[in-house]
Amino acid sequence: MKIKFLAFSLLLCLLFGLCGCESGLPYEKEEKLYGNHTAIMTIRDFGEVKLTLYGDIAPVTVANFVKLVKKGFYDGLTFHRAIDGFMIQGGDPNGDGTGNSATRIYGEFESNGFKNDLKHKKGVISMARMRDYNSATCQFFIMLDDNSQLDGEYAAFGEITEGIDVIDAVMASIKTVGSNGEISPKDQPIIEKIEIVE
Repeated sequence: MKIKFLAFSLLLCLLFGLCGCESGLPYEKEEKLYGNHTAIMTIRDFGEVKLTLYGDIAPVTVANFVKLVKKGFYDGLTFHRAIDGFMIQGGDPNGDGTGNSATRIYGEFESNGFKNDLKHKKGVISMARMRDYNSATCQFFIMLDDNSQLDGEYAAFGEITEGIDVIDAVMASIKTVGSNGEISPKDQPIIEKIEIVE
């Protein structure tokens, strides 16, 4: 059991590694967005996924995501990593797990002293980060199955309310390379666009 836990911890370190960027502001000064917001993600050749973003659960994370969406940051980016039965990760401008946006944000999860009750169940969207709790920028992951080991460790901020079958279809088409779920650049599913609709 201990070996399994250590292996899983190592996988998380490899999986969510991001390169450094400018530190964010103290939490009190971070931009926040409350209430529920709806985003539509269009994945080329697969269709649309409807996401509900929970600003009352993770207001800084939702504000950051919505800001990037409205700038068109995610349009044309890809899903660069996927592990069957675990998660699919995207939103990296470099397409290889090393990219970020300009500013790190506060990590809204229990291990960082923030109450976030959204569980990492299938369809939930959450922020990728480095070991530093306050290092998330733009990369996100969508859960492919329930995984309570991530609860309290990563900032879950929304979930798929329509189109989980689209994500399932994307996963069925993916061929990963390497030991960490990397997807070859030519095979990476393309996020055609994300829009905030309400």
